[in-house]
Amino acid sequence: MTTMNSPSAPQKPKLLDRVREAIRSRHYSRNTEDASVPWIKRFIFFHGKRHPMEMGAPEITQFLSSLALEGRVAASTQNQALSALLLLYREVLQQDLPWLEGIVRAKRPIRLPVVLTRDEVQAVMTHLRGTPNLIATLLYGAGLRLLECAQLRVKDVDFGVNHILVRDGKGQKDRVTLLPATVKADLARHLEAVSQQHQRDLGKGAGWVALPGALERKYPNAGREWGWQWVFPATSMYVDRETGKRRRHHLHESVIQRAVKEAVRWAGIAKPATPHTFRHSFATHLLEDGYDIRTVQELLGHKDVSTTMIYTHVLNRGPAAVRSPADRLASLHPSAPPAPVGNRPAEIDCRPLQSIPVRSNPSPAGPGPLPPRGYPQTP
Repeated sequence: MTTMNSPSAPQKPKLLDRVREAIRSRHYSRNTEDASVPWIKRFIFFHGKRHPMEMGAPEITQFLSSLALEGRVAASTQNQALSALLLLYREVLQQDLPWLEGIVRAKRPIRLPVVLTRDEVQAVMTHLRGTPNLIATLLYGAGLRLLECAQLRVKDVDFGVNHILVRDGKGQKDRVTLLPATVKADLARHLEAVSQQHQRDLGKGAGWVALPGALERKYPNAGREWGWQWVFPATSMYVDRETGKRRRHHLHESVIQRAVKEAVRWAGIAKPATPHTFRHSFATHLLEDGYDIRTVQELLGHKDVSTTMIYTHVLNRGPAAVRSPADRLASLHPSAPPAPVGNRPAEIDCRPLQSIPVRSNPSPAGPGPLPPRGYPQTP
């Protein structure tokens, strides 16, 4: 007698695969996925590889408190871990967590941004060559974030009206910022070289780039069009696992980070400057030049003007500039000579009372000994 084997049920996706699917279905950035998944793994290992379905608010509270007490992490790091766990329980496991009480919160310090002076910006630029110099000029001249600059498409740079359209920036917001006139010629030559490289890729059957959202299904050939190409493409191609197409990714951020770090070192600048420091310097120097803070807020893409207000604390001049009283004193008496020795007042003996010697035989002309304090004098 033969037995008929029933078809096996489809295997349920693993927990972390469900987390990745939830993040991608909500169109979160790749950085969100790269940050959330490791925190969920760390939470599971912290509790001895127990499944999150078997745990709840007490285990989350214990884990987050340990980060602050034992790990001594920053407040932003603790909040990132909390966001990852809330995503896991609310969106993946479909569990509503109660209010998490008793969490030991990491203190959030008030930090001021690192800002370079104009001379320091120029010194760093002189030690950058080629594409890193071009990107650094855009970061400082347009106030772009590093990833926003790396993900620029050809169609988003408008030489006619001198502006750059930033697509899908932080918080999935679009904005328009300015295109510096000083970089237009170099950027045009760079795009000409990128166009020639794209034509060579097309001749090899490649020339594809990734498209946002569902545009690849809606416009199947848009990935090879010139307008959708990266302004700063990578030097090598890769084969996409899903489509099998040979694509180019945009230039990785680490290339610019390493180049700026070396340039800062060669310029002899002690400040911990990074590519994001150019964005801080852009905002600060615009405020120094008298531009309205609302204009700077729109160029930076800040949701709240209070975020932009932090740059008023690092201005070199203007309402926030304060002159030291020591400088004013020096200007009133620039060359006052020291007082002569003969006119100096007598020095006061500041030694303790026990160390001052007492005369045993006072001079007849001098005053007599003082009576003890607190006792009346006898007649």
